[in-house]
Amino acid sequence: MSFDDTPYDFDTQIDRRGTNSTKWDELQNFAGVSPDTGLAMWVADMDFRAPEFLQDATRQVLDTANYGYFTGMKSFNDSVAWWMKTRHNWQIDTDWIFVTCSLGNGIALALHCFTKPGDHVITFNPVYHEFQIKIEKTGRVATQLPLAVVDGLFEMDFDAYDAMLTGKEKMVIISSPHNPAGRIWTKAELTALADFCQRHDLLLISDEIHNDLVMPGHTHIPMHVAAPQIEDRLIMMTSASKTFNIAGLRTGCVIIPDARLRAKFARYFDSMEIKPNLFGIALTRAAYSPAGAAWVDALIAYIDENQRVFNAAINEIPGVSAMPMQGTYLAWVDFADTGMPMSEVRERIYGQAQIGATWGPTLGPGGETCVRLNLGTNRARVLDAAQRIKEAFCDLQ
Repeated sequence: MSFDDTPYDFDTQIDRRGTNSTKWDELQNFAGVSPDTGLAMWVADMDFRAPEFLQDATRQVLDTANYGYFTGMKSFNDSVAWWMKTRHNWQIDTDWIFVTCSLGNGIALALHCFTKPGDHVITFNPVYHEFQIKIEKTGRVATQLPLAVVDGLFEMDFDAYDAMLTGKEKMVIISSPHNPAGRIWTKAELTALADFCQRHDLLLISDEIHNDLVMPGHTHIPMHVAAPQIEDRLIMMTSASKTFNIAGLRTGCVIIPDARLRAKFARYFDSMEIKPNLFGIALTRAAYSPAGAAWVDALIAYIDENQRVFNAAINEIPGVSAMPMQGTYLAWVDFADTGMPMSEVRERIYGQAQIGATWGPTLGPGGETCVRLNLGTNRARVLDAAQRIKEAFCDLQ
């Protein structure tokens, strides 16, 4: 599909500065980069104007001129089930769904519910830094297992991991698709993960928040579809927040197929008195629709082209390489072969190029020489970022 053939406008720049946008209005505090002259490419949210079907859903709520208690959860759950079936071939029962205040909240709830303080929780690093933060905040201990790089892509090495465990580990959290590098795990890899969890008696949280953002030629397989045999130890996590850029509405879904795990989580969840919010429910319901599906198809084509032009430019810099992005909108760029200390790379990216990016070392082992950049923005900014980086490293060419 050519972007020119779609009715959606991803090219128009909207100015998010001064709107209380974390991505733009915290850029100076985060990276020392002025939002007036710099580019915000750190926080994982997109810069596109919300599609009209989300604007319409918002207007429908506004037109009631009342924001009191509400019903409508059955239609919300039905829309989630419809989306998972039509987009991911995953048949779920609506009784499996718990609506949380974001997936970060869902992960924290699951840690509290299914593990104890002092338990060890496994992540495959480098990975989304909030996993580590949530593990530590809940008094658990992070076990960071390093991903291997094979033929330029991240892979899990379960033979190595078997020898690294101590017996204190109780849970695994996986990012699927993988953040920061956009790796789409294959069915064979997910099956190997399931075997690993069974072998070591581990619960598994599968964070699939980026599940819809899959580049052409790749297919995301929900963990429950790939390995239904571990249903009795599986907690699924999904949300419309990344796909439709509605993270500010703080709405996520914890989906638990197993009755025993679900009953335990339900007791804990109910004790916390967690309730969904009106706008999060309304916009997620509008997103998980045929209109939403058509918009996502166009979005993926646009992001894939962003990746193509960005990677082509970055890979021209000697010693710099961008990992192929199979999913998400997050580019993973490695500066190891430049021979530069990362303090110098940081000065060139933040200082000279004036780009606020996510610093790879903060994402754990394997991120020491890398930077994550958000390509979920209009093409002009992506081209600008690539040119700024090339100029910042022009002495290598």
